[in-house]
Amino acid sequence: MNDTDPTLVPVVLSGGSGTRLWPASRLNQPKQLLPLVDERSMIRATIDRVAGIGSAQRPIIVTNRDHADAISYEMVTAGYPDAVLILEPVGRNTAPAIAVAAHEAMADGDPLLLILPSDHTIEDVDAFQEAVRLAAGAANSGYLVTFGITPSRPETGYGYIRVGSEITSGVHRVVEFKEKPEAATASAYIESDDYLWNSGMFLIKASRYLEELATHAPDIAAASASAYGAATRDGDRILLDEEIFGGCRSNSIDFAVMEQTSMAAVVPTDPGWNDVGSWASLWDIADKDAQGNVLIGDVITVRTSGSYVRSANRLVAVVGVEDIIVVDTPDALLVVSKDSAQDVKEIVDMLRADDRAELKTGVGVTELIQGQKGEE
Repeated sequence: MNDTDPTLVPVVLSGGSGTRLWPASRLNQPKQLLPLVDERSMIRATIDRVAGIGSAQRPIIVTNRDHADAISYEMVTAGYPDAVLILEPVGRNTAPAIAVAAHEAMADGDPLLLILPSDHTIEDVDAFQEAVRLAAGAANSGYLVTFGITPSRPETGYGYIRVGSEITSGVHRVVEFKEKPEAATASAYIESDDYLWNSGMFLIKASRYLEELATHAPDIAAASASAYGAATRDGDRILLDEEIFGGCRSNSIDFAVMEQTSMAAVVPTDPGWNDVGSWASLWDIADKDAQGNVLIGDVITVRTSGSYVRSANRLVAVVGVEDIIVVDTPDALLVVSKDSAQDVKEIVDMLRADDRAELKTGVGVTELIQGQKGEE
């Protein structure tokens, strides 16, 4: 971008708990605060990849009260000590979260909002930034732009976007959004070349988002505006009104706005994106040894292949297995087949039902960093 480009405000959504990455990710220390890919936390990496976009302003982070101090620390280390933290008393999904961020952003004009999950990875930052540059003109003209990832396989764990005619160079109309398909349907999507993965990243003018939300989900628009208006402030922290925001209907930007609007657009891109939704996702993106293993920490393997083994602080030995995940922390050990990595959430549900301490607290950032240093 250059000096004539519209102002761009990163809005980072950091309300999730990363249940499929238990036992590393816990309620008090979710995956976005952990250095699961490199030495940086995932939210720090998210902020770093925006820094190269010349018109990007200080970010707005939407998170919860419990994570406020940790998020503030990450923003200071990223060079944004003045980052705005909007603190949700309860989670209400992405549509209300983005709405309160839009209200805050419009206190200084009507910028474009670059809406990003806090826990995704992107290998090719230059390609990502170029996609943002392509999207900026359309977003400034009133389109609600999302970023569609060129699919590499018939993935059943992602939503899909059907691509339509070109609006301007590199930007296309969205024909329709598709929910996570079955395997046969996903294969048909890939063969057609008409579909992209839905990345959950967006570039939208703040006022346009609020207009479309008011049109398609007026109750969410009203509750979000009221909760923001009644919020209390402490420096750069904004605490939303608990009663009003708690009464807001929970819904995603996809269902509430993007699937309803006639102004949805998409930029196809292939920046090496991964949503890091499970331990299998981390195996996908990590460097592997000759046997296809990802070994982090003090790990020894014999006749083991295609596996992900992470140790926080002691020796872990694995013999005669393939395609498994082993994650060892000081208070919990996870062993799961790679094909069942998404089902770790069922363990978390059991921990929650039994009110187990291992759901909330556990391995710290220090141990995880030590494990990664052991890999190096």
